[in-house]
Amino acid sequence: MATTERLERLIADEVGECCAADVDDRLADLRALAAGASVEEGAGAADADALSALGSDTRYRLARLLAAADGDLCVCELEPLVDVSESAVSHGLSTLTDAGLATRRKEGKWRYYDTTDRAEALLDALDATRGVAE
Repeated sequence: MATTERLERLIADEVGECCAADVDDRLADLRALAAGASVEEGAGAADADALSALGSDTRYRLARLLAAADGDLCVCELEPLVDVSESAVSHGLSTLTDAGLATRRKEGKWRYYDTTDRAEALLDALDATRGVAE
């Protein structure tokens, strides 16, 4: 079987020889690992969306500003701080909101944004692991 040829070679390199039972045992261990690493349905996509939302320099800076602020901020307060257009700020905030990293409330014609607990936890994790090499 082509999908296990490399696995057979790996096992043989590790233990000196390989038989079908060795491959079956390793596959069983790998399947158990995959089962333990799985997340509830839909969570993987939501996690990827959150990480992707922080993947833009503008959105990352917006999230950092919102997290550092004492309370929520309006688009017009954020625009001069990130040096992009009001439209780009609004679009970035919308992406952060859609990803569950920001909240939005409307007061009259103004929209105010704040970070969510999830955004704060992600930013804290980045801070805690910055410069840490394995």
